[in-house]
Amino acid sequence: MEHPYLILTSFFGMIGLEEWAAAYPHVTYMWLCMIVLIFFGWLAGKSITMVPKAAQNVFEVLISGLEEFMVTVTGDEGRKSYPLVLTIFLFVLLGNLMGLVPAFFPPTANINTTLGLAIIAVLWSHVIGVQQHGFKYIKHFLGPVPAMIPLFLPIELIGHSARVLSLTFRLFGNMAGHELVVGILLGLGGMFLAPLPVMALGAFVALVQAFVFFLLSTMYIAGAIEEAH
Repeated sequence: MEHPYLILTSFFGMIGLEEWAAAYPHVTYMWLCMIVLIFFGWLAGKSITMVPKAAQNVFEVLISGLEEFMVTVTGDEGRKSYPLVLTIFLFVLLGNLMGLVPAFFPPTANINTTLGLAIIAVLWSHVIGVQQHGFKYIKHFLGPVPAMIPLFLPIELIGHSARVLSLTFRLFGNMAGHELVVGILLGLGGMFLAPLPVMALGAFVALVQAFVFFLLSTMYIAGAIEEAH
């Protein structure tokens, strides 16, 4: 789907990078997403008080609820992975929601963005596994008995590589599909056919896909933490 990129193209045009912004919109909006998250993270940290206000109460409930959910799945050992997984969740959610803003492009509708996120999530699960078990982490790939190592090792390697593909194409497919549907509706009926139903569905899909990415990342970390059998 072609976007006019009204806001950011004009901005980058002032600094001589208009062609670059138009050629790589996912990078442009990925940086915008990071800037927004950093700004609101700084603002939230600056606004924290001992007697929380309504907004602080809401965000504390959401963040602590996600943390407890993750600890329920991974055990207490997975708590140190929560900042990374939460950051990915917030980035994916905001990146998805950008597709609902006119003249904005969701960075998660580009396969390069989703591939990068998937690699980070899957590699981190292996880092946690090595930290938890040391060299014995290799047992996760060798199967239950030594005689079956030649069978289980390639299967496990393929399975772990497929995790990257699964995370990548699930998020990319859903967000690119939503962009395509919006583009078709706008082409057929203009701004009068698309707005409310598609925007509501888009917001729901954005939240679900962000949570699915969060959930799968959590499950991969939990699998790396548990003892190999």
